[in-house]
Amino acid sequence: MALILVDEHDRPLGTGEKLAVHEAGLLHRAFSVQVFDRAGRWLLQRRAAVKYHGGGLWSNTCCSHPLVGEDTLSAAHARLAFEMGFDCPLGFEYSFVYRATIPPEGLIEHEFDHVFAGRFEGDPSPNPDEVDAWRWVAPDALGEELSAHPAHFTPWFALIHATLSRRQPACR
Repeated sequence: MALILVDEHDRPLGTGEKLAVHEAGLLHRAFSVQVFDRAGRWLLQRRAAVKYHGGGLWSNTCCSHPLVGEDTLSAAHARLAFEMGFDCPLGFEYSFVYRATIPPEGLIEHEFDHVFAGRFEGDPSPNPDEVDAWRWVAPDALGEELSAHPAHFTPWFALIHATLSRRQPACR
């Protein structure tokens, strides 16, 4: 899979192979989707153990990278359906740049991440190749769990949670 390499303003610079980009820690375009229900609970997934990095960690509803020539919002909808087995209206919330080394593989996430939020009522039907488990979590319980056990979560989700918990996404 070719990832879109970008500068700090999300302007495309070229492409790179997924694993090589993460080994070198090159800045690339990504997206993260966070889904809530009407009660304000967060839909989390535990990444499949077989993922190339971050397997077994809890994270936002889904995340990935748009393909070359693909609109980021369209990619987010497609990935949500592929990973979690449903789609819902999504709204853009914000973008941010982060860099984190993901243990134990030592791969480096350096992403210009576009964050989308949506609302869904019901149970997902996750793809077992992508997702080991899922759960709805109340906001207060999630904050407590992130504080007590940060190593159980992906580093990008901790950043997303910190921002979205201070905001009121349009979908909530």
